[in-house]
Amino acid sequence: MKLSHGFLLAALLAATSACAANPPQASGAATLSGDAAHPGATQGWVRTELYFGLGLEGRPGGIDEAGWRQFLDKEVTPRFPDGLSVVDVYGQWQGKDQSAPERLRSKLIVLLYPDSPAHRAAVDAIRVAWKAKTGDQSVLRVTQPAEVSF
Repeated sequence: MKLSHGFLLAALLAATSACAANPPQASGAATLSGDAAHPGATQGWVRTELYFGLGLEGRPGGIDEAGWRQFLDKEVTPRFPDGLSVVDVYGQWQGKDQSAPERLRSKLIVLLYPDSPAHRAAVDAIRVAWKAKTGDQSVLRVTQPAEVSF
């Protein structure tokens, strides 16, 4: 009886260690495909994050939700009609000569798109439009390569 329990334990350990070493692969098959906006797999796509300050936290002024949506509808959506994500974020920064950080109500836009001069120009146009609307000095942009599958 001891021999069979030991054999079963060894077999179980071998089977589970194989699973840990070779985890099951998720199906990479796309559920949407057939058009450029929803490729089965991508090459040459990027993910861009844009950070927009809406105004100082706890102070009147800045951009309210209606003003943000207006900007989104006028400047962002026409340039990226295939989709985007918007996230409410909290931001802060402290200048060299400041005694306390400035805390900002902020929005983050996440864009996924084929990397091209036209798309990069569209991103830059969004940043320029925001600075013109608000007088802000900058809109932080982070762009990285991305693998995308729908």
